[in-house]
Amino acid sequence: MSRAIDVRDVFRIHRTAEGDAAALQGLTLSVEEGEIVVVLGPSGAGKSTLLRILAALEPLSAGTANVYGLDIGSLRGHAAADYRARRLGMIDQHYTRALPPDLRCEEIIGLQLALRGEQRSRRHERATELLAAVGLERAATMLPGQLSGGEQQRVAVCAALAHRPQLLLADEPSGELDRRNGEIVYELIRELVRDQGTTAVIVSHDHGATRIADRTVRIRDGRLSEEWRDGRAMLVVGHGGWVHLPEHLRAGLGISSHVQADQEGDGVVLRPAPGTFVPQEQQQPPPPVTAGSEPVAALRQVSKAFGTRSLFAGYDAEFRRGAMTAVIGRSGSGKSTMLAMLAGLERPDSGEVLVLGQPLSRLDRDGLAGLRRSSVAYVGQEPGLVGFLSAEENVTFTLGLRGVTDAAAVDRARESLARVGLGPRSDQRASRLSAGERQRLAIARALAAGADLLLVDEPTSRLDQANAESVAALLAEAAAGRSLAVVCATHDPLLIDCAGVEMRLDDEPSAAEASVPGAGAAVD
Repeated sequence: MSRAIDVRDVFRIHRTAEGDAAALQGLTLSVEEGEIVVVLGPSGAGKSTLLRILAALEPLSAGTANVYGLDIGSLRGHAAADYRARRLGMIDQHYTRALPPDLRCEEIIGLQLALRGEQRSRRHERATELLAAVGLERAATMLPGQLSGGEQQRVAVCAALAHRPQLLLADEPSGELDRRNGEIVYELIRELVRDQGTTAVIVSHDHGATRIADRTVRIRDGRLSEEWRDGRAMLVVGHGGWVHLPEHLRAGLGISSHVQADQEGDGVVLRPAPGTFVPQEQQQPPPPVTAGSEPVAALRQVSKAFGTRSLFAGYDAEFRRGAMTAVIGRSGSGKSTMLAMLAGLERPDSGEVLVLGQPLSRLDRDGLAGLRRSSVAYVGQEPGLVGFLSAEENVTFTLGLRGVTDAAAVDRARESLARVGLGPRSDQRASRLSAGERQRLAIARALAAGADLLLVDEPTSRLDQANAESVAALLAEAAAGRSLAVVCATHDPLLIDCAGVEMRLDDEPSAAEASVPGAGAAVD
């Protein structure tokens, strides 16, 4: 088996006016031809930067990177574009970016082939073949907006593999999907990659992705830290002998700043150095936050449809102060649409949405914007940050719109950023933060706003386990401690466990749905 990817001692340093930020720090990784490698790691570890370097979208600061013998570190302009067009298939974590809304699915899948000059009949044949493979024959003449989220992701996978690329790069391909659709997408990737002999590098926070992997690696602080082969975990010894101790080992041993290493027989034993032992407290998950007494928002006999697809039909629900509500259901069931209606970003076809007792149908565009400034904080799947502003400036800018004075705004911004673990990154531009860090910044901005209603759409979808636990605890604490109504659209069991109220949007009502006062049925 020949080597498809050979990355050696790669550094990637982003230089900004605020200072330098190292995304990769001497990373070395080899991938064999036809191998499926899953890359895990916390937010900001450098996973997406690795994919962008392999795609010739970012230059190297130091080191070498070769793909099928091609020095991608030297590619620029047309050469880099040709490399991506002919050799690569790419699946973005925001799969809708690969789906032009005005093209039929058949045309989207054949787009890369069209750019290479393939005849229309050949493009049609290939699209038909791939859609049949993923069970979406009916979608050939449909627009992306007529499909559910899980179906759209399957079309995006087909589009990435239509031209039979040598290398597939996938960045969080299941991040916005429920567990069932996530499993379908990973199985689909495995089947199509195996069928075509494609090499695949998949970045994910979802440990379910490891089921399709020949090998799993973990990146930490811009370096390869751990590797799993045949179910066996190994620490990676980097250049110069560097080894990263997994967090659970450090916590279990009480290791803080120094460690003592001793050889015993044919093994090495690690102990906290004398005087450095720090016992670790076991963190308990926050208790579920149950409903209070005062409704902050409500849906009254709401109906909403997109084309022929009905999401809500006469739906009733209430969201109470002091409560954290998890809105759950499969992809395409209407979770994001519900949040958009509560924020006044979508209008129902019929029925009424009320926030603080005020019917949103009576407000014009300016009135809705004023309500969001004063009382509603909304965090969508796209964080909506200002890229050239620092993390702290993004928060203070929003607070300024709410009339918070400069000094108070800075204090609240720093406190909120520290709470989501971004205190050391507060001066860094938002555009230089990782996807997970941007998600945490958007949550920090929303928490600092002091709204009555906090709406968050898949807040942990791009976060590692540790940061997901932190965000879940923050949202639960915000509901209980600040008397907010917190509404989360989520697939994450961690968030669902922290919520006191579950609101299920599925075809069939559930027992959880029955616990929500006034909850009606929703159809997909």
